[in-house]
Amino acid sequence: MTSIGPSLLPHPRSVNPGRGEFRLTAATGIFAPPELEAAAFWLQGALRPATGFPVAFDAGRPGGIVLSLDAALAPEAYRLSVSGDGVALAGGDAAGVFYGCQTLCQLLPSEIYRQAVVAGAHWCAPAVVVEDAPRFGWRGAMLDVARHFLPKREVLRFLDLMALHRLNTLHLHLTDDQGWRLEILRYPRLTEVGGWRRESQVGAGEDAPSDGRPHGGFYTQEDIREIVAYARARFITVVPEIDTPGHVQAALAAYPELGVTGATLEVFTRWGINPNVLNAQESTVDFFRNVFDEVMDLFPSHYIGVGGDECPREQWANDPRSRERLSELGLGEPAELQAWFIERLDAHMAARGRRILGWDEILEGRLSRTSVVASWRGMAGAVAAARRGHDVICCPDDLAYLDYRQSELPTEPIPVSIALTVADIYAFNPVPDSLTPAQKRHILGGQANLWTEHIDSPRTLDYQAFPRLCAMAEVLWGNVGRDFGDFSARLEDHLARLRAVGVEYRPAAGPLPWQQRPGVPGRPETRDQRAAHIAALVTTITG
Repeated sequence: MTSIGPSLLPHPRSVNPGRGEFRLTAATGIFAPPELEAAAFWLQGALRPATGFPVAFDAGRPGGIVLSLDAALAPEAYRLSVSGDGVALAGGDAAGVFYGCQTLCQLLPSEIYRQAVVAGAHWCAPAVVVEDAPRFGWRGAMLDVARHFLPKREVLRFLDLMALHRLNTLHLHLTDDQGWRLEILRYPRLTEVGGWRRESQVGAGEDAPSDGRPHGGFYTQEDIREIVAYARARFITVVPEIDTPGHVQAALAAYPELGVTGATLEVFTRWGINPNVLNAQESTVDFFRNVFDEVMDLFPSHYIGVGGDECPREQWANDPRSRERLSELGLGEPAELQAWFIERLDAHMAARGRRILGWDEILEGRLSRTSVVASWRGMAGAVAAARRGHDVICCPDDLAYLDYRQSELPTEPIPVSIALTVADIYAFNPVPDSLTPAQKRHILGGQANLWTEHIDSPRTLDYQAFPRLCAMAEVLWGNVGRDFGDFSARLEDHLARLRAVGVEYRPAAGPLPWQQRPGVPGRPETRDQRAAHIAALVTTITG
């Protein structure tokens, strides 16, 4: 029997038939106590389609799969023992058992992931002991459904892919200038008007053309309850984000009185930073407090995203009423209105026991200690936030933005920013070396971000996310001192699982012909150019 240490993708093993391997048969059953029924039902559903076996819940048969809890194991940790006598899987909690179930499936032939009976397969797993636990409690992916809407069925599929990689947090970016994707019963025009746009920009850059085709969609509150429940069954927390006080033109199109100018606007049809922001009237604060009340009713997450990124201040500076509000509130500079707005939302959500999550621009103003910072402009925000006593989610763009191009090849579709490879992501360390041990404890984990300006279909999402998300998942699960060569060997086996699931990942040699977008303009940058741009943006962040 072989022992395997912590890693996301099990090492490939070869065991001679009949020498202690576990063989899944029509007689194999699952035993689980009531508190592990959710994991047991998931495992049964994972094993049945390809094998055609009933995989019944039965404690009486030998050679079965036994699930249990072990108080000696940490939360999310598990111990998986596979032998010819059966499978014993213990977890520190139900989540740990669920992750052990994922590993058990990965030890079986990759055909186990197919959704119809596979003839002639030998459903064997090698004799092995796996003892595993995650490094970070926040192992996430951010999915932008505002720029391009992703139908509910595709969100559920993405949750399954996250679960396969033991990711436990879906940060769902629900609103932006280009669309409002969440039904708010009190304000129906947010989706009636803000849920669709007249056309979309195709490609990057100011001169990029538009497609002339309407685009839209939104999730009903029943859809959201289903998504949240589906995620919960896979031990994934859905963290919603409603962007404020910038990136709000879809809301302004629906309710012009929320804006500084009050002008009638359409939902934004271009990419990039938009000058239109919320006004600082108390009625606008009340509007968004009402919005967030419905958000908190739908999402049980302890964390609620409030955006706070890329908020221009020119409208506030040039507007007489905004300048009056500065005086009334005892504030000095227009930039302070952003911090004031975020503070008001923070206090409202804290009263309901929630913590706000904001992009690292929120460090430019006052923050409560409970505010959580998503560091995207490099790691400067992570260092500053941790030194100021704030918890941090690390997602620096140069290591975690999966909408960025994947190589220097001219065939990369809509090449945006720097080339970000699987190897680059695998080298990511979410914990800055410059922090003290106490400060490092504020790093909750990290996430990969999938902005969808140029991800306009589920097939494109597959291409941009995989296999880079596999590398990020192991970074967030595993220990420091990882070996990319070892990971690459295991990834080759894992790609067979992705193929069985139906993931259209990017091949290592480059995009396939139908994955390319010839003639659509991109916006490539060198690493030096990107680093200089980010350095200029973070000068206002202090530790």
